[in-house]
Amino acid sequence: MSPPTIRSSQGNAASQTQGPQYAKVFVQRDYSDGTTVKFMTSFPQGLENKIERTVFEYTINQLNTYFAEAEKASCKTYCEGCFACFTVYTMFLCADTHYEKCLRKVGKFIVEQNEMVYLPRGLLLTNPAERGLRIIEITMLDQPIVART
Repeated sequence: MSPPTIRSSQGNAASQTQGPQYAKVFVQRDYSDGTTVKFMTSFPQGLENKIERTVFEYTINQLNTYFAEAEKASCKTYCEGCFACFTVYTMFLCADTHYEKCLRKVGKFIVEQNEMVYLPRGLLLTNPAERGLRIIEITMLDQPIVART
């Protein structure tokens, strides 16, 4: 007698509740200037005939500008750090850091770019903060991936 076949209901349930998967293009971090948050501006081949190079480069350059602003050391950020030490970091319970404010700007810019530029072209730009600031993910909504069963 052969052993019974065990099927995982967990795998089937996950595949039924999961939404459709789409092809994605990734823009990698640029570590040529060190570990500051900066993304490569080279045009990915997967976006050919989907979006103009100038539009893509504008988006990446603007994101790089926001992250450069976030990481810029200034008198304001120095005082913020000193005040945080003096208050045993409790000040952050009622005030956002300079970096958090810049991340909000990035989020707002991503939403605006998606609404005005990317979604009309069948693309979706994902906030790099959602991917640990490692990559920029661009989902091609017109290219669903068919799962093999």
